[in-house]
Amino acid sequence: MKVSDILRFKGTTLFTATPNTSLTAAVQIMSEKDIGSLVVMERSTLVGILTFREVINTLAKGHGNVGQATVGSVMEKSPMTCTSEMDLDEARRIMLDQHMRYLPVLDGDTLNGVISFYDVAKAVVEAQGFENNMLKAYIRDWPVAEESVTPAK
Repeated sequence: MKVSDILRFKGTTLFTATPNTSLTAAVQIMSEKDIGSLVVMERSTLVGILTFREVINTLAKGHGNVGQATVGSVMEKSPMTCTSEMDLDEARRIMLDQHMRYLPVLDGDTLNGVISFYDVAKAVVEAQGFENNMLKAYIRDWPVAEESVTPAK
């Protein structure tokens, strides 16, 4: 399975911010859209990602207040990315090794989407469920061995 398979089912709707967007406005977008990340773009170029991790860290430092912070001042700069043709197992390994919940999908300079750890886990569970059903069908349809007849003595 490839990253593109997740994007095909998930869709490619992207929610973005610029580095100059106020953190308060970004949090409002994330809340309204029920998303955990915003990709940060500047002149059609990915420059970072804002996740709830950065928001929580900013709130902790500000004692519950984000103040005048901008997205650019708290975002993860130069985040790890993957391509749409990357094998899902490789993307999952990157996410686990780097402790990333969100991974932007870049093909060249084109941002095609963002996959989340939830998206990856869901795809793996669905693939395992399909395999499980196929194995059960295979076992259920297993040919019954003919009983051997023992000659009478």
